[in-house]
Amino acid sequence: AGSKGQDPCPQLEWQASIWRFDANQIGQTQQEHGYRYCTGIRNCVAMDWDHQSNSLFAVMHGRDQLSFLWPDYFDDKQSAELPGEEFLQIDDGDDFGWPFCYYDGFKNQKVLAPEYGGNGEEIGLCADKKDPVMAFPAHYAPNDLIFYQGDLFPERYKNGAFVTLHGSWNRAPEPQQGYLVDFVPFDVGSPSGVWEIFADGFAQVDTVKGPNDAKHRPMGLAEGSVGSLYITDSVKGTIWRITYSGTTI
Repeated sequence: AGSKGQDPCPQLEWQASIWRFDANQIGQTQQEHGYRYCTGIRNCVAMDWDHQSNSLFAVMHGRDQLSFLWPDYFDDKQSAELPGEEFLQIDDGDDFGWPFCYYDGFKNQKVLAPEYGGNGEEIGLCADKKDPVMAFPAHYAPNDLIFYQGDLFPERYKNGAFVTLHGSWNRAPEPQQGYLVDFVPFDVGSPSGVWEIFADGFAQVDTVKGPNDAKHRPMGLAEGSVGSLYITDSVKGTIWRITYSGTTI
């Protein structure tokens, strides 16, 4: 608690980033052949290419434990609701600010992390970092992302993004949340509406007090050859297939 961040941060040299490699060359190493495409990403576990805008998108896990580490600035409720989980549109050379910044979904902007002198209000150097195109609630843990290319679902889903939300572990004393698959409508590289729940009920309990209470936690996504959507589960290895009959999903 109260420990200061390192500046410069040594992890930014080879980590907290997305690297590009030549798909036609074998035997590559990050140091010799890699190209750092962007930086300042805390924990990116999913990305996909949007063919409409011809650009890369990714989802990121935000930081944890604001009230535990910095109780002078944050109470437990704020720690449960901050920061937003970022949905990023990535261009060559982008800097998203980690570890110096985190995204406040209530202020709709990046603010300076307390490890670097922030107090929940100060913006500082974060004014120059790239914001997400949108954000999901804190600690929902977006774990996979695909842009839907199929023709099976209704037209409104075409080129939109599906995201698995693995669910939180650290929203106490608030209930744990997430454990669902959402849909984000898109229009040529930008969300065209707010995110919505596409599939829910994976946890199979009314109140999730801890992540071990959830019977299933959505993890991976894949689009089938006929346009159906496949969802994997990290608890029991279950795989669901969602299809469309013409009237209901």
